[in-house]
Amino acid sequence: MAISGNTESGFAVPGFAEPGFAESQKFPESPKFVKTSLASSISLGMEPGRFSRGVGCTCLNILLNYETGCAARCGYCGLAANRDNRTCKPSFIRVRWPVYSLDSILAKLNEVRHPFKRVCVSMVTHAKALDDCCTVIQAFIKQTGLPVSALLTPTCMNGEADMKRIRDAGADRAGIAIDAATKPLFDSLRGAGVSGPHRWERYCDAVDEAVSVFGRYKTGVHLIVGIGETEEEMVRTIDCFHNRGAVTHLFSFYPEPRSIMENHPRPTLGAYRRVQLARYLINNSIRKISDFSFSGSGQIIDFGVDITPFIDSGVPFMTSGCPGRDGLIACNRPFSNERPSEPIRNFHFIPNQNDKDMIASQIFEDTDRAPVC
Repeated sequence: MAISGNTESGFAVPGFAEPGFAESQKFPESPKFVKTSLASSISLGMEPGRFSRGVGCTCLNILLNYETGCAARCGYCGLAANRDNRTCKPSFIRVRWPVYSLDSILAKLNEVRHPFKRVCVSMVTHAKALDDCCTVIQAFIKQTGLPVSALLTPTCMNGEADMKRIRDAGADRAGIAIDAATKPLFDSLRGAGVSGPHRWERYCDAVDEAVSVFGRYKTGVHLIVGIGETEEEMVRTIDCFHNRGAVTHLFSFYPEPRSIMENHPRPTLGAYRRVQLARYLINNSIRKISDFSFSGSGQIIDFGVDITPFIDSGVPFMTSGCPGRDGLIACNRPFSNERPSEPIRNFHFIPNQNDKDMIASQIFEDTDRAPVC
């Protein structure tokens, strides 16, 4: 089997032979074909479905697609190269991602009344990903009036020059999914521990490169709560990236079938609510790490500020992501962290009073602290 790839970054992809490989196999590869999230597909009218509580998807999520898939082996991911896709349906971030031609998606955007305020084009770990990401971004910039974010794979990129290529293609914001809050966790779940290609140092360098190219607080760092870190470790990481000029976006761990972590427990609602609130306070420069108090086991036991007004607003518990031109969060990812029948972890709308009462009861429910009244 031939091995080829981006040798400048030290990255090689098994199974990619030469240009024209996809065409000869008749596989719907990027850039001509892309995946969309199920929520995006429903909002475009390309898949059947409706949204619980009537609030839809406001960011069109696009994912590059290749016959060889993603070369990474992340222990929690439905796209991992070592996941057994023969015994379970393909999924990513809990849901199915249908494949469509890029032209058909662009045509639909101009045909239907859609809710989208932004497009996010996501790379996977593949030798062609950087070139194809730029091509897809350019197509959306040219044919729609929507702002575009790029969710990048630093392993496929070579420093600031490649970051500038993404910007020059038309993206106004960058996202980098570091996911793990600490280097040991990153190494064990994304790097050497799973024989994966990713390196903590490369991802952290890429955050600094993106901040330099796109400007302060126009780079989002994705973090997954509940994959083995303590709350204190997560909050310190959030504070660190805030100080480096990046914002942070949270996901609550949801086990993917047949992944290495398929039996790993989800974080408690209390733990996730505490980290959500801490992220909001730090990202909005209301508190910093030295203002928080932690238990011996690393739980947040005090935020250094009266948290009642923030719970009453409900905003800290909404999905954190890139904004639209109106300044409001566009990347709302409906039900990407839970099933619609379960308590909502990332609210994709402003929580109502019942939601806020529930949040108040959850904040300290698994600690020795009393619930917030």
